[in-house]
Amino acid sequence: MKTVFITGLNRGIGKGIAQKFLKEGYFVMGTSMDGLVDYTNENLKVFKLDLYDDKNIEECSREVISYGKNIDIYVNNAGVLLDEDETSIVIDKLRKTLQVNLIGSIDLTQKLLSIINKGGHIVNISSSAGSMENVHHADYPAYKISKAGVNMFTSWLAYKLKGEITVSSVHPGRVKTDMGDWEGDMDIEEAVLHIYGTAIKEDLETGQFWFKGEKFPW
Repeated sequence: MKTVFITGLNRGIGKGIAQKFLKEGYFVMGTSMDGLVDYTNENLKVFKLDLYDDKNIEECSREVISYGKNIDIYVNNAGVLLDEDETSIVIDKLRKTLQVNLIGSIDLTQKLLSIINKGGHIVNISSSAGSMENVHHADYPAYKISKAGVNMFTSWLAYKLKGEITVSSVHPGRVKTDMGDWEGDMDIEEAVLHIYGTAIKEDLETGQFWFKGEKFPW
């Protein structure tokens, strides 16, 4: 049985991804802010993770490693959108957004690299908002900056791990979730199918940005 690790599997896309992997016979490890989710499965293990808290990131990584399962697919999904109504950079919101969407996620990923199997896949849930070629409005700049950083992390890590672990960024689409006030052009189930398909695809070119299984402009 293969193992997938997913941050933020308590709601939205993360919950959908977790439930899809469970349905497909994977063992799912993952995180939520309080260590709880509103669904159960014998092949599910949830850890408490607050990406705002460096100490908790360290504690969570130790607990995951101590649990004794290596990871085949690692999904960095947890994220925040704190400046949805902003068209200017608010430094406090930028700092908090970067901590969760970028710095905390990188920190946990690096701490767990030792238990990701060779031939595994790290999937960073990014956004078209992080595309340098796709800037067409001034809304939510902190979120945009954080996702551009995620994409650079993908590119850098793919280079570092080339030949060992595949690393990808994935744009899930404009998905109807509570993060976006349920506005969007795609439901969670459709987005999950595309993310799952990319995550399990063999011989995928590393260091790329994907949307619906096709390369997306950086």
